[in-house]
Amino acid sequence: MSESVKDIVERLTERGVDVVRVGFADLLGSERGKDVLVERLPEVAEGGVSFCRAVYYTSTTGDTVDVPGGLDSGLPDISVRPDLSTLVELPWEPGVAHCLGDVIEPRTGEPFAEAPRSVLGAVIARLGELGLSAVVGPELEYFLLEPHEGGWRRYDDQAGNVYTVGRRGDTGSHLLRALRLLRDLDIGVTMGNHEFDGGQFEINQHHSDAGDAADRAFRLKSALKELATLDGLRATFMAKPFNDSGGSGFHIHLSCLDGAGRNVFEDAEAPDGLSASARHAIGGLLAHAPAMAALLNPTVNSYKRFGPGGAVPYLIDWGLDHRGAMLRVPPERGAGTRLEIRLGDASANPYLGIAAVLAAAYLGLRDRIEPPTALEGYGYDVTRSPVLPLSLGAALDAFEADAELAEVLGKEFSGAYLAFKRAEVARFTSYVTDWEFREYAYHL
Repeated sequence: MSESVKDIVERLTERGVDVVRVGFADLLGSERGKDVLVERLPEVAEGGVSFCRAVYYTSTTGDTVDVPGGLDSGLPDISVRPDLSTLVELPWEPGVAHCLGDVIEPRTGEPFAEAPRSVLGAVIARLGELGLSAVVGPELEYFLLEPHEGGWRRYDDQAGNVYTVGRRGDTGSHLLRALRLLRDLDIGVTMGNHEFDGGQFEINQHHSDAGDAADRAFRLKSALKELATLDGLRATFMAKPFNDSGGSGFHIHLSCLDGAGRNVFEDAEAPDGLSASARHAIGGLLAHAPAMAALLNPTVNSYKRFGPGGAVPYLIDWGLDHRGAMLRVPPERGAGTRLEIRLGDASANPYLGIAAVLAAAYLGLRDRIEPPTALEGYGYDVTRSPVLPLSLGAALDAFEADAELAEVLGKEFSGAYLAFKRAEVARFTSYVTDWEFREYAYHL
């Protein structure tokens, strides 16, 4: 960047900013970081800040999972260096600016292979070997919760407020406040609305190159959690938080550009206006879908969202403007030609979800994989298309078996991710749930 660190410090100081928050994503997609006093920024920009590598092997309950290169290596340090090109003042936190950090292996100075931003960067580079760059538009849904009797319930929960705006489904005007503050955060927010279920919302972001899109989606999730907390609420991106409602999706719109900036998925003379490159990308995304599920549907809870109906993917298929398909091709053509991958849920780490999509598309383009016939009619006929993995364990098995996808994503990352997530499955399998107690305690 053209502005020196010294100039940045002077500019921030003049604006009353005295703290720079350096954030980065762990394997879960949660933000970790450190608040740096602005006068210490020059030394941090040069040398980074150190964290124990256990930050990547820590479960949601704070346990350190035994991952190769972690406990067996003494939990060495990683170094996080601020990416000052992402610096922006936080509209809701006076005196604080925020930037993303790049995670470095201190011994080599190279990007840390298990850091999600590094994983995505490596996949983007592989796509670049084909002379292509990816454009991504992220779509995220979330539930807003309010305190109730020592727990949490859906905020402003009223059935039928589908795609509404205003106080009808948002009596506290959470969405309006969030939109205005997020606009000033400069993460490409464009619009928002109440979604399908009670207490569910969606805030849209524009499309951009894949790395920037992942940064923006990550920051959106972190920001919404902060803003909900300020309102005494909780924002959750859990895939399916309630038995009696649907879940929250993470849809990824993808197109690819050549060196001249032309959308290579568009071909007005080809069937359906889709080029050979578009077909091959679709072929790769379908061929590697079972393994992709491990990253796009990364929790035990994710698979409770799956099933026939509800416009949630269930089978490995694609269709032209068909919301029952795992991969939908929206009707726009020309420069707007794109693929919508509907597999992901909102709990996905944006960096890893987008990396998985790009890796599968890359393999399809590289290997010229032809897709099956497009879906027509009912989208949940198991005699027509293979079924997606229906549990996290099955998805991890598919990911472990997909050597090609693992190679593109990086073998070190893939091994660490498998160990981390297999431990999650083991914890769940051994845990006695409320359902089991209700089902069995009285009768057995």
